[in-house]
Amino acid sequence: MRKIGIIAVLSLLVTAFAAVPALAVTTVNLDNAPQGAHFAQGEAAPVCTLSGLTVTCTGTALEGVGNTNATVNLAVTSTFTGTCTNPGGHLVEPFTESETTTTTSVITSTRNGRIVIPEQTATAVSSEEFLANFECPNPNWTPTVSGTAISFVYTLTFAGFTEPAITVTG
Repeated sequence: MRKIGIIAVLSLLVTAFAAVPALAVTTVNLDNAPQGAHFAQGEAAPVCTLSGLTVTCTGTALEGVGNTNATVNLAVTSTFTGTCTNPGGHLVEPFTESETTTTTSVITSTRNGRIVIPEQTATAVSSEEFLANFECPNPNWTPTVSGTAISFVYTLTFAGFTEPAITVTG
């Protein structure tokens, strides 16, 4: 009976750890924004979360940007690993391929030098979508995906600046 209890607890721990979202790294450098730029009261850097294949980044607002517009970019990359198998069932060739989905929006500043950045969302390519378009080097071989990794990069770059003021990676 005690072994069943231990197994149950371990199963719950594994489930709990699997539900933990990927850690994101946020960098805010307002030197890459118009002089005087700052977060509006009650606002902060966007927070990005991954749920399934979808990355969602919260909105935010900055003030002190004058009439400077900004570009928000959210790129979600699916990296697939797998193998190509010949008709005899032998693994012939491993592969690692990446596909990126990107959403980009130009945000215009509103009155009084305020810019409101809405929530951003992008969905990664699924294994099924990838396999529908992927071909092994030999058309007689069959591809199989054995692993998928999802990563993302969110940037907010002001017009006239070459580097982003906000970057979130995960």
